[in-house]
Amino acid sequence: MPKEPRQKMINLMYLVLTALLALNVSAEVIEAFKTVDQSLVTSNANIETSNATLFKSFAAKKADAATREKAMEWGRIADAAKAESDKMFNSIETLKAELRKESGENLAEGKTYKLDDLNASSRLMDTKKKGKELDDQLKTFKKNILNLHPEIKQQFATTFPVDVDPNSPNDSLTKSFRMMPTVAAITLLSKIQNNVRNAENQVITFAHNKIGEVAVRFDKTGVLLGQSSNYVMPGQEVVITAGVGAYSSAAAPQITIGGAPQQVVDGQAVYKVTASGAGPRKIPVTIKYKNQDGKEMVETKEIEYVVGTPGGAAVMLDKMNVFYIGVDNPVTIGSPTGWDKTQVSMSGGTITGTGSNRNVRVSALGKATITVVADKKPTSFEFRVKRIPNPVFKVGPGGNRMQSVVFKSQNFCRAELENFDFDLQYKVVSAKVYFSGAGFPSVQMGTISSNSLEPVKSLISKAQPGTAITFDEVKVAGPDGTRTIDGSGIILY
Repeated sequence: MPKEPRQKMINLMYLVLTALLALNVSAEVIEAFKTVDQSLVTSNANIETSNATLFKSFAAKKADAATREKAMEWGRIADAAKAESDKMFNSIETLKAELRKESGENLAEGKTYKLDDLNASSRLMDTKKKGKELDDQLKTFKKNILNLHPEIKQQFATTFPVDVDPNSPNDSLTKSFRMMPTVAAITLLSKIQNNVRNAENQVITFAHNKIGEVAVRFDKTGVLLGQSSNYVMPGQEVVITAGVGAYSSAAAPQITIGGAPQQVVDGQAVYKVTASGAGPRKIPVTIKYKNQDGKEMVETKEIEYVVGTPGGAAVMLDKMNVFYIGVDNPVTIGSPTGWDKTQVSMSGGTITGTGSNRNVRVSALGKATITVVADKKPTSFEFRVKRIPNPVFKVGPGGNRMQSVVFKSQNFCRAELENFDFDLQYKVVSAKVYFSGAGFPSVQMGTISSNSLEPVKSLISKAQPGTAITFDEVKVAGPDGTRTIDGSGIILY
């Protein structure tokens, strides 16, 4: 049985129209079938327009160095899905032409086919076995699409729009065409074409959204390092923590610190060493892990710290071993000589506050240095400077598929900063919103200028199962200014 309300509605139309045929009101019924068929043809054209918009976005992401690798990978899958869809769609279009010819169409002589012919569809689909061929082609189409990628199969195995059972008899479609008026058979074939285009749209939308997901799950290295202090005195302990960001068991990290393998618990290892001697020290850290694509990755870095002598100083970051642009970065500075004998300065940023608790502000990528002069001995501490990562654009519960009733109830969108150490918020400044597919004969665009969806409520009210909504050119404002982030594509069901 069909799972979507729209499919149920179309099937109900078939039952009603077939019942009316039995009541000898064929003229009205024939006209109704023509209307339904034209609606399906228009819907197919709208879906193709939506798909074309997605492929333009694929091209843009392939040209962007930040997304090129994933865009190439998932773009190939989208291209393959389109090729399978075009092949299936065109095959059905050929079958429709054969059916019209079977029912008397002769374009050379200006003859149109008989709309109410009850025998043509039976001859073509049953006697000439075209129903069995169509059934076999649809099963192959579904199999080929689901086998494009394991994640495609996982996502659509039970919800694929082309609802054919691979274990059903090879002629299960034939009975649907027996003694069916030609115009009704043409309409049924248009409905199957509509299911094929919907399948294509859902698969390429899923592939398009996968490009942005990777940037959210991992940064460029996937490795996180931390240490308890950059400056210690002889006899004090240095604690080093090393692991894999966005950890999952599939990452299977192997961590070596100071040349010795370490026990890994929940994706990270802890290494302790007692400081001795004086001056700078380096400890090598090597992490082997599998990234989100299952590729073996190796990262080798060095933990650096300074072993001081009495009268020295230490600087410790209260968040992590990096400064972020646009926010207060709290630091703790230790000085055993007393603050009346200590001077603190900074390059690459500004440092405020007094005593041991200070705040650092930075504005440019690269590195920043804090210099502490204690007992007339200067010591410099170098830190990385990074941008705050992009927030993730969401509407309602998020995701690329949403019930139409849930989407229509949404009044706001948002930009969430996920898995970040600072409690920060971003506001949506503007975005373009495109509506296509069911309910929209042509692509329509609206704009928003805040988190509110009120400016596009009139378009939202027209949305229905099968509508595709694309949020693009999303601009957000945060503590570090305004930036453009990836939007979101949503298919309603």
